[in-house]
Amino acid sequence: MSKVTISLNGQAFTLGCEEGQQAYLRELAAHLDTRVTGLAERMGQIGEMRLLLMAALTVSDAMREARGRVSELECEIVDMKERLSPTEAHRRSDRARAVEIIMAGAERLEHMANLDASTAVSNTDADGENT
Repeated sequence: MSKVTISLNGQAFTLGCEEGQQAYLRELAAHLDTRVTGLAERMGQIGEMRLLLMAALTVSDAMREARGRVSELECEIVDMKERLSPTEAHRRSDRARAVEIIMAGAERLEHMANLDASTAVSNTDADGENT
């Protein structure tokens, strides 16, 4: 177990943490310290416990709003996927129909080319001259 020293409202605290988590814990503490400092500037030094409680409540409120927004975005994604599915199915159907039309056209062209070739052969006499 490692130790990390953080600062909240001008006071240093040493905490235990898992190895490799020191920077992350410092980042979290800096975020909380910003909240505490902001509250202290607006309300004055009303006591550490009250400042920490109010900061914790504002952070919890922000987290709850973020979770709500994530839920809204997840619902939007589901709705978009549901709307996209029929569109995608229609697009695939159009592609299949286009392939059928192109294949039918290719078969007609091939048939016409074979007719031209057989007509050219029948118009040629035994000496290879056109008649």
